[in-house]
Amino acid sequence: MTLAPASQRLWEIDALRGLMLVLMTITHVPSRLTDPVGQPFGFVSAAEGFVLLSAFVSGLVYARIGHTAGVPAMRRAFWRRAVTVYMCQAATLLFLFTVITALTLRIDQPVVHKLLGYYLANPREGFAYSLLLVYQPALLDILPLYILFMLGSPWVMAWGMRRGWRGPLLLSAALWVCAQLGATPWLYEKTSALLNLPVPFDETGSFDTLAWQFLWIAGLWLGASRQAPGAKPLPIPAGLARAALAVATTCLLWRHLGPTGQAPFGEWHAMNLLFDKWRLGPLRMLDLGAMVIVAIHYGPALARRIPRPRMLETLGRASLPVFCAHLVVVLLVLVAWGGETLARPWWGDVLLMSAVFTFLYAVAWAVFRMERKPSTRAPQSGPIAAAR
Repeated sequence: MTLAPASQRLWEIDALRGLMLVLMTITHVPSRLTDPVGQPFGFVSAAEGFVLLSAFVSGLVYARIGHTAGVPAMRRAFWRRAVTVYMCQAATLLFLFTVITALTLRIDQPVVHKLLGYYLANPREGFAYSLLLVYQPALLDILPLYILFMLGSPWVMAWGMRRGWRGPLLLSAALWVCAQLGATPWLYEKTSALLNLPVPFDETGSFDTLAWQFLWIAGLWLGASRQAPGAKPLPIPAGLARAALAVATTCLLWRHLGPTGQAPFGEWHAMNLLFDKWRLGPLRMLDLGAMVIVAIHYGPALARRIPRPRMLETLGRASLPVFCAHLVVVLLVLVAWGGETLARPWWGDVLLMSAVFTFLYAVAWAVFRMERKPSTRAPQSGPIAAAR
């Protein structure tokens, strides 16, 4: 894996982020495609890809800032980005608590009532603690994770750049193990009792923070390691690449051709936890790790042979605005039709998804046009812009 010059973007990363946004949208908008496209790569969803790519780009971009302008400049850049993401989260929450709440009080949609359950029962606490990123309604729990990780990343990056990444990676892995043992709800209960927090753990988001931080730290390391002085392409032995390809292929076939669909072991709940999405179970991490190795080893050759997916690139360039726009669309669809995947005929799904992706592409195109307008500010370099 090599880097483009400072003035260029990595179109492959933009395209992959665009693909993750497309897959998340198809998964979140209830339609006939929701189940087939859910976990399309095996037992790994678009959420893992989105977080890992975001962490990789952050490591790539902010390590360059740290090496060229110093750690204080890197820290300020991280915090500016965190504030931007927080403002997007706040705007999406405001839309949920005003427009969607008003609509759902007029239209009886059980899935939306369930999504807003805590807020409808406790509007003051719900509003205040959502802005504090404690209360996280369903679908709106990815960006708070991103914000939290962005706030802590400057210290992890500074340590890794100065002293190496072994320590942060080992600590992160240990926290992931603690998450598999149920440490996150236990820690929240202790913190909630100490701070007298009224929000139950079930309303704090589906993603286990202690588990998902491992994915973020690994992505930071991958990105930052590409900026280290004298960095060389990551060596992937041919045998390891073939083994990873075998694991990824097995999981892909198991997911799509097996009799149990997205639940790898059917009704065997204890075994399904090994592939659990919210805690990033061990077998899920094995599948994801295999896919990352395959992408690093075989991806560059594939990228040279396929035509550039310009539409996916455009979506990926504006990943944050497009992600927020997709949430708005999903919430409106849930109000209109509920969560039933067969609520419309097949042609209705085609029309709906066509309209959804036309809107998302229009958002991405508008962001791209605004970024190209002449500005009195100093122009930003490609990699810094790539963090958007």
